[in-house]
Amino acid sequence: MDLALHQALVALASGSLIGFTLGLIGAGGSILATPLLVYAVGMRDIHMAIGTGALGVSVNAYLNLASHAAKGHVWWRSAIIFAIAGSIGAYLGSSLGKVVEGGHLLFMFGLLMMFVSFTMRGGRSAAEASAQSLTMRTHGKTGAMALLTGFAAGFFGIGGGFLIVPALLFATGMPLINAIGTSLLAVGTFGMTTAVNYAVSGYIDWQTAAYFIAGGLGGGMVGTLAATRLADWRGILAGIFRTVVFCVSLYVLWRSYGVLVHG
Repeated sequence: MDLALHQALVALASGSLIGFTLGLIGAGGSILATPLLVYAVGMRDIHMAIGTGALGVSVNAYLNLASHAAKGHVWWRSAIIFAIAGSIGAYLGSSLGKVVEGGHLLFMFGLLMMFVSFTMRGGRSAAEASAQSLTMRTHGKTGAMALLTGFAAGFFGIGGGFLIVPALLFATGMPLINAIGTSLLAVGTFGMTTAVNYAVSGYIDWQTAAYFIAGGLGGGMVGTLAATRLADWRGILAGIFRTVVFCVSLYVLWRSYGVLVHG
């Protein structure tokens, strides 16, 4: 098979997986995108992979946001606060990430993935919480957590959904399915902020990003449908996801450690 065709097909399949993951649990898109672009698609430049992945995940997140919004899963005020405050952190984080050597960045990324695999848990919502019951104090807490989450998302070139969903659950007590839908506005905005910052430096492969987005469209529809029907089983799904993230983190650490040791 022609190399270019093979890479295109792998990029489409990778994008489909990303879209499905975002639609299903509102997280995991970018944490998988960079390893997929580097090790499956074959992108050699780490910064190019981060920038390209950020753009693809961003657009896929917005597409999934529309699907969740149509089902009434999005709490818009919380979503907007998180997106705006988090974008500031994402810009600062991505600016710092661009000046860190690629091999070191990928190694730190692997460590973060391993940390997430141990700390990600299915949150419990407050039974009385509703979009109308949130206070100014709640919104302030949401904004503060968004700044920290955005910085991490920008630095590692990730959408941050795996942090945003637990943060929304903690700050607002919203039901899990609403945290998943609400998180996608911030995931998309964080990713776009990072992508624009990397694009200015020429770190986006536009053709590969287009394949990623095209593949994610179908995967996202399936993921959103599954999230709606399996919301009560999210503890099982989260356990599977943690296992996947842990396995991928081991692989990323192994590959990036070899680069660091052998140059």
